Amino acid sequence: MVRVVDLLQYLLEERGSDLLVKVGSSPCIRRNGRLERTTLDALDSEAIEQLAMELLDEDKAAEFQEMGETDLAHSVPGLGRFRVNVFRQRGSVSLAIRRVVPGAPAINDLGVPPIVADLAGCRDGLILLSGPFASGKTTTAAAMIDHINASQSCHIVTIEDPIEVLHADRMAVVSQREVGADTPDVADALRRVARQDADVIFVSDLPDAASVTEALGAASSGRLVIAVVNTLSATDTIAALVDRFEPHQQDPVRKLIGRVLRGVICQRLVARADGRGRVAAVESLVGTHKVKDAIVSNADPAHLERLMAEGDYHGMATFDQALLQLYTDEYVTLDEALDRAAHPDEFRISVQQAGLATLR
Repeated sequence: MVRVVDLLQYLLEERGSDLLVKVGSSPCIRRNGRLERTTLDALDSEAIEQLAMELLDEDKAAEFQEMGETDLAHSVPGLGRFRVNVFRQRGSVSLAIRRVVPGAPAINDLGVPPIVADLAGCRDGLILLSGPFASGKTTTAAAMIDHINASQSCHIVTIEDPIEVLHADRMAVVSQREVGADTPDVADALRRVARQDADVIFVSDLPDAASVTEALGAASSGRLVIAVVNTLSATDTIAALVDRFEPHQQDPVRKLIGRVLRGVICQRLVARADGRGRVAAVESLVGTHKVKDAIVSNADPAHLERLMAEGDYHGMATFDQALLQLYTDEYVTLDEALDRAAHPDEFRISVQQAGLATLR
């Protein structure tokens, strides 16, 4: 009988980031962003249900029975920490397991632009981390928290679903709260965080209008709030927060975002030219006066993108500008950059104007 520990050991040995287990198919592994079929035997319904029983405690089992899915963090001595989603599909149980890299990397080791560390040094306001699924947001967030932890004497409170990276106290005191286990929901945790003497708050998701309201309130009261939003661009990130609200509520929300925003970091992972994994292409929007005015006035997203493109003095860059720099520095190939560019035709022109290649 296959055990959970066997699958986790396999994931580590194969240097994968994720493992998908589904009834009737060989498990699949994700390596360097690509999903691959493994040579492991396909598992039947009974075997996968037994794996789920190993993972779920009483509360999580009840949530799974009621909702048809549940998230949890699972630790194994000697192997590490993993994020697990147990869900039903076509009536059977499936597992999605993600390896959590132990510890928090240094910001300087991530290959992200200096603006990420600059924003982590802010004392108050709102910082948004965004990007698609599996884009390295958790790693960047952990690095920012570790940077603050190592450099400031403060109280950091994290609100996570689930807790992935564990932070030991350094200069700061770090309190990590897991939604479902330590607090009923994100909004309630944010509502009470002022009573916990928090200086810095990290939120792994802002799922609804109530949580956005509380996050903005915390940021406007002199605390630094770092929040993750699952969006594809910096401009989409602002729109996603505003769209959580009813139309008649959106103008006041834009004004509050404009007042407290420090910056938006949006990243995607692209294949390295040397074949050694992936590298982050980072789009950065900084809360300058012009950016804040554009947000408050509900300017066209193209206007915000132009401000990013012209804001290199403030550390801003569009996704395509970040890709161009990666190509210039030979981290990515031209084909990869063109394939991932938001505006491929304009990217071709930029490459030619920089004298980097002659394209048809």
